[in-house]
Amino acid sequence: MLQNKIPTLDKIIPEAEDFLPLLGTDHVEIIVGNAKQSAFYYMTAWGFQPLAYKGLETGSKDSVSYVLKQGKIILVLTTPLKSGGDLNNHLNDHGDGVKCISLWVEDARKSHQETTKRGAKSAFEPKTLSDEHGEVVLSAIHTYGETLHVFVERHHYEGVFMPGYRAWNPEYTPGETGLLFIDHMVGNVDWGQMNQWVDFYNKIMGFAQIISFDDKDISTEYTALMSKVMSNGNGRIKFPINEPAKGRKKSQIEEYIDYYEGSGCQHIAVATDDIIKTVTSLKARGVDFLYVPETYYDTVLERVGKIDEDLESLKKLGILIDRDEEGYLLQIFTKPVLDRPTMFFEVIQRCGATSFGKGNFQALFEAIEKEQESRGTL
Repeated sequence: MLQNKIPTLDKIIPEAEDFLPLLGTDHVEIIVGNAKQSAFYYMTAWGFQPLAYKGLETGSKDSVSYVLKQGKIILVLTTPLKSGGDLNNHLNDHGDGVKCISLWVEDARKSHQETTKRGAKSAFEPKTLSDEHGEVVLSAIHTYGETLHVFVERHHYEGVFMPGYRAWNPEYTPGETGLLFIDHMVGNVDWGQMNQWVDFYNKIMGFAQIISFDDKDISTEYTALMSKVMSNGNGRIKFPINEPAKGRKKSQIEEYIDYYEGSGCQHIAVATDDIIKTVTSLKARGVDFLYVPETYYDTVLERVGKIDEDLESLKKLGILIDRDEEGYLLQIFTKPVLDRPTMFFEVIQRCGATSFGKGNFQALFEAIEKEQESRGTL
């Protein structure tokens, strides 16, 4: 059973209105070509645990979903069972990708009303799903591209996930890798659209802008991008929004837009409290990470100062380090986890820091450019 008691959360971003309010990320739904095989990948490589299942056996005739959980992170992997329809259209246009960033709320009806009256486009009206374990109320609005925000109200539900799903208990359950919760999720949008979606999160969802990076902050010899980070009032939900900027060659954002064929979720940042142990486990299970030249580590401590971790261990794994006024952070990025060069993951450990690794941008983007060059998309 999932956590369904409404927590009391302090407001830490005073500029945010927080009229919904949001309690956290409920789940992320990824539309995939083969949910059974994708579930095996996320269990085997990432250590997610089986939670729930929906398919023909539960009365779902058009789609199948496997629900996986690790820490507070819930992934829903969904595949269409027949040709045609919205799920197949999503796969045809985008390949595998995030469809729903679902947000845990106290009141899904109020969340829908508050956002749509401010200008959000409704994806579906509030609806109640019920079974012998109680009820879940869902509603949804559109955000960038074909991505949805689904509002999930579940404090009257005691079942495994939500009505329509049954518990999934396969014999195969590889151990966890130490992932705790979603730190942030990044959206890539097309040329000139970043401020439009910053305004969307500000005016329609009550978020505040907490950080802004322009093309002088995020650029290399060849490519550039711009980014603004939006947060809700309690800081549980953080959405950086990226758009391309002019450069000599094609940036990673342009590559994403080309192959995703539109705006969408670029990466999911997952938190750990022991990044050395987590990344060691992920690498042993076959997860591929971006390579950072060893020279990065020659001067990094001059920039970030004292850290608790052994530098050689971080260097061996390719983990990046950055510091802000609040502390430091450790982060590493995977290569794309799909056939199209679109979605990837970030693993992050915050040791007080509240920022997003500005000091690592140069090394990170040069590593990404090497990958783009190998794909012929730079």
